Amino acid sequence: MKKKPVSSKKKSDNSIQLSESTPKLIVRNATLKDVAGIYKLTTKVYSGNMSMTQDMIRGQINNFAEGQFVAVYEDIVVGYCATFRINGKIALKPHTWSEITGGGFASRHDPLGDYLYGMEVCVDQDYRGLRIGQRLYNERKKMCMYLHLTGIVFGGRIPGYLKKRKQFKTPEEYLEAVQAKEVRDLVLNFQLRNGFEILGVLRNYLSVDLESHGYAAHLIWRNPQIDHEAKTPKSSTVLKYTQKVRVACVQYQMRRVRSFDEFKNFVEYFVDVVADYKCDFVLFPEMFSLQLLSLAERQLTPLESIEAMTSYTNPFKEFMIDLAVKYNINIIGGSHPTMTEDEEVQNVSYVFLRDGSIHKQVKIHPTPNERYWWHIQGGSELSAIMTDCGPIGVLICYDSEFPELARHLVDQGANIIFVPFCTDERKSYLRVRYCAQARAVENQCYVAMAGNVGNLPGVENMDIQYAQSCILTPCDFPFARDGIAADATPNVEMVSIADLNLGDLFAARNSGTVLNLKDRRFDLYTINWRKNNTGAKQT
Repeated sequence: MKKKPVSSKKKSDNSIQLSESTPKLIVRNATLKDVAGIYKLTTKVYSGNMSMTQDMIRGQINNFAEGQFVAVYEDIVVGYCATFRINGKIALKPHTWSEITGGGFASRHDPLGDYLYGMEVCVDQDYRGLRIGQRLYNERKKMCMYLHLTGIVFGGRIPGYLKKRKQFKTPEEYLEAVQAKEVRDLVLNFQLRNGFEILGVLRNYLSVDLESHGYAAHLIWRNPQIDHEAKTPKSSTVLKYTQKVRVACVQYQMRRVRSFDEFKNFVEYFVDVVADYKCDFVLFPEMFSLQLLSLAERQLTPLESIEAMTSYTNPFKEFMIDLAVKYNINIIGGSHPTMTEDEEVQNVSYVFLRDGSIHKQVKIHPTPNERYWWHIQGGSELSAIMTDCGPIGVLICYDSEFPELARHLVDQGANIIFVPFCTDERKSYLRVRYCAQARAVENQCYVAMAGNVGNLPGVENMDIQYAQSCILTPCDFPFARDGIAADATPNVEMVSIADLNLGDLFAARNSGTVLNLKDRRFDLYTINWRKNNTGAKQT
């Protein structure tokens, strides 16, 4: 039910004073803290496939934070506006919503694009009397003028067309009738009043928009500050990222330990070392905590072993987050077996950020051995995690061999993908290594790998280890020779460290020898994540 604003009170000097209980409507840039509220809004306004997933919303904010706006009324998100920059050569041609928005993630955002593309405006119907839509459109125009862009382009819904199809056989005829004020279309009329011009009709723009019968009006608003006849060149844009991120990968030796405290000493030693080198991230290997099984009084069966490891989950998390805060470093804690509420065991990578927060990423694809010996169950959510160095992603070992997963993370804005792995011999390792290098090339991102070495006698399915940890880059001129920023000596306990320039990623994605992300054929294929997943959660 719509909440009515409290009346203001007049002071004796005829000025207006708002009471402390007066509701406030604020329009501001969206942040990742707003994702849940925006998702709730879109599911309320749209039904079925028209609503967005939280990963899509997260990708929109990560890819172009300045262009996303929320209207907040009494701490409730009641409006959302999503935009991104794009080249006019793309925006002014026929296209579909999924094609131009990169499947809804705003992953086609071009920091040098000369047009602002309006991919979404969503308003809670219970608050329509507050002119939220108008406020959001105004923010779009301000953004366009602030960036000195040529204009705003988007596909506008025409929800009145379905009821008028018998009267107007084509959408073009319907648009002409609306312009001539012969019929009313609430959405299109609003856009025309806001100074948008109709360029034509976009066919198959959004097939799930049944009211518009899948059509959209191709609309443009021309920036009045630009001399369009003179074709004033677009403004230059400062690089989105200029900072360097220092990453360390620990090639960790599996060995017997006599106590949990001894295990903690080994781990803290490496965190201390890389913190001295002022690293921003340190990556530990998959299942490196399994050396705690050497504490067992007898040799356990594989199933007993993995269940025993779940008892260490909370102590492990408490210890690692203390290290992250103490040493001022973000820790990707390899992975650790964790018991779910349904009493299933999952292989979970916990990410401990130096601000004291904990995130997690469950392994999506357990290997055949994990399923057979340990009864490991796969996860169903894959989300980028925001850090103080930008969005990152985690793919645990086998997950790196599925290219659609890395693409899903990069669509959400991830620049670095961390791959904790555990492989028993060289062939197993090379599968992960080659796939990780491919993920770096095809997504124009960095990939960091860390694996276990040494042996762990008496622990079933963890007898031997093989690894050559490394930090991989795209293969282009700004990056290291052979696409390897740093690597370790095979099967030796050591640390690999490299500085990763995020500005180089920006340059490669926009002006590299090849443009893997830009040149994707969104008109032919896309990745659809079926579940409306909630993403990485704080734990």
